[in-house]
Amino acid sequence: MLQHCQYDDGKRYDLHAVVVTPEHVHLLLTPLRGEKGWPYGLPSILKRLKGTSARSANKLLDSSGPVWQEESFDHLPRCPEKFEEEIEYIRNNPVRRGLVGKPEDYPWLWYRTDSLARHD
Repeated sequence: MLQHCQYDDGKRYDLHAVVVTPEHVHLLLTPLRGEKGWPYGLPSILKRLKGTSARSANKLLDSSGPVWQEESFDHLPRCPEKFEEEIEYIRNNPVRRGLVGKPEDYPWLWYRTDSLARHD
């Protein structure tokens, strides 16, 4: 799942942080512009991400059917401070859930260390 989240980084979106837990995923991304100059829409980004990762998961588990819930929840950090809070929320999610003692120990966490400088 983590590899699928990273796949379109730099192509359809700039990925700033992602964590994959046993029951959910958190992403912080900035949509990029397509060939016609319009930003890729979040629904199309998520459809592609959910579709490719669900096919991979079903193949890996020798199963079929839905992997993801249909809904997703999104919001827009409107200032650099909120952006930094979102990265910290994602980084610390596995710790809050009791999966590891510190973020660096969680193997399905990735974040771009230069995201704050790129966001300003």
